Amino acid sequence: MRDKTVLIASVLFLVLAFCYMSIFIVDQREYAITFQLGEVKDVIKEPGLKFKLPLIQNVRYFDRRILTMDMSDSERFLTSEKQNVIVDYFVKWRIVDPKLYYQAVSGDESRAKIRLNQAVNAGLREEFGRRTVHDVISGEREVIMRQMGERANKDARSIGVEIVDVRLKRVEYPSEVSGNVYSRMEAERKRVANERRSRGEADSERIRADADRQRDIIVAQARSDALQIKGEGDAKAAAIYAEAYNADPEFYSFYRSLEAYRASFAGKDDFIVVAPDSDFFKYLKSPQGKR
Repeated sequence: MRDKTVLIASVLFLVLAFCYMSIFIVDQREYAITFQLGEVKDVIKEPGLKFKLPLIQNVRYFDRRILTMDMSDSERFLTSEKQNVIVDYFVKWRIVDPKLYYQAVSGDESRAKIRLNQAVNAGLREEFGRRTVHDVISGEREVIMRQMGERANKDARSIGVEIVDVRLKRVEYPSEVSGNVYSRMEAERKRVANERRSRGEADSERIRADADRQRDIIVAQARSDALQIKGEGDAKAAAIYAEAYNADPEFYSFYRSLEAYRASFAGKDDFIVVAPDSDFFKYLKSPQGKR
């Protein structure tokens, strides 16, 4: 009885071991390739619970997510102007054909990155060599990335991968020429600043001269208006005086004499030397103004 129990337990253990070695799980973030005696048996792209023959078949997994190849070392590229520029870039890529990927690089990600870097580097050198520094930095960067990506993808497809995107992180001059470039930029900015400052001073002088001219015109017009108003006032005053004189000449003469007395003797120390029989004192001697 004991031997029978041990036998059943052994058989059950072997069955469980066989099932355990026959079952494997493929995650939705990966591919799986089953090998039979070293040869590719099947490529599994759908996630789920899968089966294999134990001891005869084995499984390798490959990441199906978008991967990043970030270049740690900067590269020197030559533009159409024969100018060296320092470039940093990164590449987004993913596996699209697991079987071809395994056959091309034995499923080694580092070898795949070397192939991708060679393709991208060659494409960038060709695109940079046809454009100026300005085009590379700002003018046609998107065009460069698109055309270079299309060209590099042809080589990438040969190893079962796809380049999703290529981006430039940094494009600048080497340190040995940066100083000269910055000096030229500074001189250009100073020239532009001086030109604008001179233009501003010329505009300032023109505006100031125009303001002075307008001020002189306004002052002259105001003086002309003042003289005209004063002349009109004097004419009205003379008319009023003439009307008053004609209304009562004797009273008007008396009033004018009183005004003359007030003006002549305004202060305590004022004195006047005239003949006693002068007309100046005629109203002091007689209210009627008779001598």
